Amino acid sequence: MSGREGGKKKPLKAPKKQSKEMDEDEVAFKQKQKDDQKALDALKTKASGKGPLGSSGIKKSGKK
Repeated sequence: MSGREGGKKKPLKAPKKQSKEMDEDEVAFKQKQKDDQKALDALKTKASGKGPLGSSGIKKSGKK
């Protein structure tokens, strides 16, 4: 038993991804996505302050 043969093998390093140049359409699309996400987060925080929606359904009495 050699000392270096046991255990897991080291995975090969993945090649680095090349940073691609983004044109103005992609930049505008990314900016629009960020703005939409901010608006959605704002709506979520605003809605979370209120009580549950549609809770006035059929009310059951305690009698059977």
